[in-house]
Amino acid sequence: MERKINHDPDFALDHVSDFSKKGFLPMMVVMLGFTFFSASMWAGGKLGAGLTAGELVFSVMAGNLILGCYTALLAAIASKTGLSTHLLARYSFGESGSCLPSFLLGITQVGWFGVGVAMFALPVQKITGLNLYLITALSGALMTATAWFGIRALTILSFVAVPSIAVLGFFSIGTAFSDFGGIGAWIGSVPVEHMSIFTAIGICTASFISGGTLTPDFTRFSKTTKTAVWSTLIAFFIGNSLMFLFGAVGAAFYQEADISEVLLKQGMIVWAVIILGLNIWTTNDNALYASGLGFSNITKLPKKFMVLFNGFLGTLMAVYLYNNFVGWLSFLNTMIPSIGGIIIADFFILNARTYSSLKETDFEKIRPCAVFAWISGVLAAKFIPGIAPVNSILCAVAVYVFLELLLKNMKKTQVA
Repeated sequence: MERKINHDPDFALDHVSDFSKKGFLPMMVVMLGFTFFSASMWAGGKLGAGLTAGELVFSVMAGNLILGCYTALLAAIASKTGLSTHLLARYSFGESGSCLPSFLLGITQVGWFGVGVAMFALPVQKITGLNLYLITALSGALMTATAWFGIRALTILSFVAVPSIAVLGFFSIGTAFSDFGGIGAWIGSVPVEHMSIFTAIGICTASFISGGTLTPDFTRFSKTTKTAVWSTLIAFFIGNSLMFLFGAVGAAFYQEADISEVLLKQGMIVWAVIILGLNIWTTNDNALYASGLGFSNITKLPKKFMVLFNGFLGTLMAVYLYNNFVGWLSFLNTMIPSIGGIIIADFFILNARTYSSLKETDFEKIRPCAVFAWISGVLAAKFIPGIAPVNSILCAVAVYVFLELLLKNMKKTQVA
């Protein structure tokens, strides 16, 4: 069979071709490179300072189990269709309506990119004494440049970054145990300001609910559904849990939520700059890649140009977003989860696990049921007590399925 040539190796506006599909190992490494993110260590630091060891383990496992199930369903859809989140949204939100999730998901990834740039720039500034904004600008430009090359560059960077950050994280935990009396001291520690379990699970889930909703952007390259689902489950349930643990143990002992501050106290700041920098680099490239796909869906411009613009915008916002990290998580908690819930419900419940191809589908401009369900999910996250992302997903699924079935029955009645 002759190899097909596609002028867009990232398939920003089309199905991924069979020739571009990847096996389990490269997909798992890409997904781990995505979830092995220093901001998760920072979020873990906040949990470590507010929870006992037992509460922390339960919250992290519960939060990442929720994330793992949610993202695995999206991964399965992507592997079957070969479509990104933004193109999948056309089936449920409509062709123009899909601009809403694309904008929300795209701008949140730009925000994560900014947080990552600042997390790299700050320890470098502490070592070198150079101007923080100059370091931020240079590191943002470098990360943006590599994101230009797409999924191939992400795979290469991830193969180096994933084992490096794992080694650094375990070494940091071992140093903390050595300095403060071992694992028993951690288990017996009591937080000064206690955090509720619901809040902790919410933070854990919100820390990657935006990235998780964009899982199809990467898993659409999987050769099989099994590859997509397992690489995603490992990345979110195991990989993201490790990142929380790496941040939480240091925070519990050193009373520092910022992992770079912990590593500075452990005498490992140089390694922090090198390894955390590489780790941040891989996830930031994922973020720019995903945001580029989102804005390409909106503008119909090539993804690469959107990557350049988004990199500039994220770098510009970096220091501000870093200083407002908790507020950013609260925003993600309410605005993002219902999007994935609607996509899952549309594919699995309303369309019997099958979609026609993009070229064969006559998309509606806007599908009001999806928009209304998204709003309902946002309100559920904001006002219903409990775990905000879970409330958002469940409410959006219920409202969307109810409205779609009601509308379908009304049309049947009118025809009869």
